[in-house]
Amino acid sequence: QVQLVESGGGLVQAGGSLRLSCAASGRTFSTVGMGWFRQGSGKEREFVALIYWSSRSTYYADSVKGRFTISRDSAKNTVYLQMNSLKPEDTAVYYCAAARPDRLGVLTSDYDYEYWGQGTQVTVSS
Repeated sequence: QVQLVESGGGLVQAGGSLRLSCAASGRTFSTVGMGWFRQGSGKEREFVALIYWSSRSTYYADSVKGRFTISRDSAKNTVYLQMNSLKPEDTAVYYCAAARPDRLGVLTSDYDYEYWGQGTQVTVSS
């Protein structure tokens, strides 16, 4: 079993920045990639960003491209989401997730992921 624990959420003014962290622990951690998703109040959960563990290649939702950066530290089994130029519409609970080992392609669906963190709240005030 793998546990994912997010941290770094909080309240920030529009235009500000936050960095989220997601630490993985448990059995020997091995994954194709790690993703960040978010769910705003009354909305469906949506894909935000993805990093492939071996290649460090990244992929972003259009809504965050150019503002958010995903990275990982393999020695710490930790993935980060640097969020800059935050907007009120970025307000949501942010979740990290570890992809299923058999998934291929661009992993933007919930079904591509096997383990999920508990989420961390990000609130952006106008």
